Amino acid sequence: MSAFRTLDDVDVAGRTVLVRGDLNVPMADGAVTDTTRLDRLAPTLIELADGGAKVVVMSHFGRPKGQRKPEFTLAPVAAALSAALHGRPVAMAEDCVGPAAEQAVAALEPAGVLVLENLRFHPGEERNDDAFARALAGLGDLYVNDAFSAAHRAHASTEGIAKHLPSYAGRLMQAELEALTAALEAPRRPVVALVGGAKISTKLDLLGNLVAKVDRLVLGGGMANTFLAAKGLAMGTSLREDEMAATAREIMAKAETVGCSIELPIDGVVADAFAEGQEALTVPIDAVPADKMVLDIGPATVEALKGLIDRANTVVWNGPLGAFETAPFDQGTTALARHVAARTQAGDLLSVAGGGDTVSALAHAGVIGRMSYVSAAGGAFLEWLEGKELPGVAALRRPGIP
Repeated sequence: MSAFRTLDDVDVAGRTVLVRGDLNVPMADGAVTDTTRLDRLAPTLIELADGGAKVVVMSHFGRPKGQRKPEFTLAPVAAALSAALHGRPVAMAEDCVGPAAEQAVAALEPAGVLVLENLRFHPGEERNDDAFARALAGLGDLYVNDAFSAAHRAHASTEGIAKHLPSYAGRLMQAELEALTAALEAPRRPVVALVGGAKISTKLDLLGNLVAKVDRLVLGGGMANTFLAAKGLAMGTSLREDEMAATAREIMAKAETVGCSIELPIDGVVADAFAEGQEALTVPIDAVPADKMVLDIGPATVEALKGLIDRANTVVWNGPLGAFETAPFDQGTTALARHVAARTQAGDLLSVAGGGDTVSALAHAGVIGRMSYVSAAGGAFLEWLEGKELPGVAALRRPGIP
């Protein structure tokens, strides 16, 4: 983390700190239904407030497309943020730039917290307009980015503003960067990557990057079916992309060249359809009936993968290895998740996971709190795994303004 300035590097007392958070939370009937992102942001806000800063939080919410739309106001989220801050008052500004924002910031007392109105009410945010970035920067003395989940976007509040203020990583951003660096940039080997999901076509960049960085690449879900079919196995009615067979063979050839072993299922749980109440059958992967589909890895595969994990020092996970949403096709992913969590808790393994379906699968297995780090960043986490530079992260590497 030496390339990034963190809150350890600055005295915030008496200063106005602009914090880019992620307040883009799920809502129903005007109420926040999942406070995970608020809870994860809270430690940075509390630390800054306790340090004597005026804390000004910026975020987008939804897709108002540069227009002021009441249904996308952050006001209800500000109220929920107060609860995440253990009841600390949270003020709400009527705008994120201009007189309303300036007056709200001026009225804020040291140790106070203020939420600016939705950044995306202004087209300059998504355009990364420098004038808009300057207007945001003019509200504060320091900039803290604590929204890794938005770091893959070159927007005014994630990239442009860092050109105009001394910039620091917040605690959530710091934790994310440290976890990902430890998992892929400077890992303890052997490194095992578990990659699932429906399609190769959505994860081509990820697979291409991982084969060059990990020792073993474990594939599951629909994409494993595509690789197996590319090797000449009959996969029945299983979800697969036959048009990607040549690409799958290219990835396997690249993996062999760089010394990465691609691990595919040796057995599978099959059924007539992906639906509840189906009769499930476990078969060797080279004996999938013509009228059935593979919906989960089988028990022999689970045991083989447990052995791989036992010999690993680092595990990176993106995507479930089966159709975990419907029993009994959740058993393979759940068993493996619990094994990874147990080894992590024993101190034998660094485990980093992320991606929407991955988080849901790990929550289903009851292991979210037992992994080394679980990212809720979605697209940003995926782009990091793909080896892409994230604009919001690159901005924190700049020397900035002393």
